[in-house]
Amino acid sequence: MGEFRDSLKKLIAWLKEERIDLAYVADPTSIAYLTGYASWTEERVMALLVSREEAALLFAPAINEGELRFFAWPGAVAFYQDGESPWKKIKEAIAAWPAQTWALEGGSLSLAWYRALQAEFPGSEMEADITDFLKKARLRKSPEEVAKLQAAGAQADLAIEIGIAALRSGISEGELAAEIQYQLRAEPSFPTIVQIGENAANVSALPGEGRLAPGDMVIFDLGTMKNGYASDVSRTVGYGEVSAEQRQIYETVRQAQQAAADGARPGMTAGEVDELARRVIREAGYGQYFPHRLGHGIGMQVHEAPGIQPGSDTVLEAGMCFSIEPGIYVPGVAGVRIEDCGVLTEKGFEPFTHFSKELQILPIKK
Repeated sequence: MGEFRDSLKKLIAWLKEERIDLAYVADPTSIAYLTGYASWTEERVMALLVSREEAALLFAPAINEGELRFFAWPGAVAFYQDGESPWKKIKEAIAAWPAQTWALEGGSLSLAWYRALQAEFPGSEMEADITDFLKKARLRKSPEEVAKLQAAGAQADLAIEIGIAALRSGISEGELAAEIQYQLRAEPSFPTIVQIGENAANVSALPGEGRLAPGDMVIFDLGTMKNGYASDVSRTVGYGEVSAEQRQIYETVRQAQQAAADGARPGMTAGEVDELARRVIREAGYGQYFPHRLGHGIGMQVHEAPGIQPGSDTVLEAGMCFSIEPGIYVPGVAGVRIEDCGVLTEKGFEPFTHFSKELQILPIKK
């Protein structure tokens, strides 16, 4: 067992503690977290099976066999061909394992696949769920994970620079998003969001046909994947001269974001951190225009636990990584969002992105 990742050792320890024979892990991100192997098999079955007797099996389509030859995996592997029943092949592969009690990753296993698995093991109990265990295991990031998140954050800063440099009168939201992706040449962690003018007052909208004109506020919300870890950042800029109220809204959001970033500490609840920013916006008279949570966790996926939201009693710990992204969205006036993801340390919140948060007013370009 010494060759397995620490994350996989913890899962085996959990199985022993819960007296469960084996775990069936179905989500590709969970498999990558536990093994280091990342692959996307579309409609084909891929799974990690883990025994409390300190054994593990990567089960994959036969088309992955060549790829897995180059992957240093200390456990067993098994494959199935197109046209074969993956469930029968799984049964053959773990025939020597105790398999009376199972823990499944319920949120990642369809009802049809659950029934097919159950049909091959009709006497087994499959009631336990490992989803919460895996979610909690990923809450605190290791120094190696934090370094990967920092590298992804540097890419996101560059993407904001590219987007701002591309601003010119008449360019559409879709064209701006495409320009960012083309110049950045990096895998996005989610579809790039660019919101111009009236559309910026919508909380979250994919790029459309809105075109840039003087006096518009522009929201960039984007991220990249690097070494299996995500980044996510938002900045808002003005194009040409903007109104006094637009400036006031921007400054309120900036102060709210700073209040939460400066005040977050281990031992606080996620709800308390949310309130640090929400209070600033509420006292400025814009409380009704901040309709979403303050933030979300980040790691191998762009949205993970913990949620930084009103009423959450999740106690924050050093090593947790999350976003701080307050926003104000006033129809007919402006939409502003400022976001950084970062890691919570004993000293406070340390962001992964560092692009300036002072209001930038870009000159008009034809």
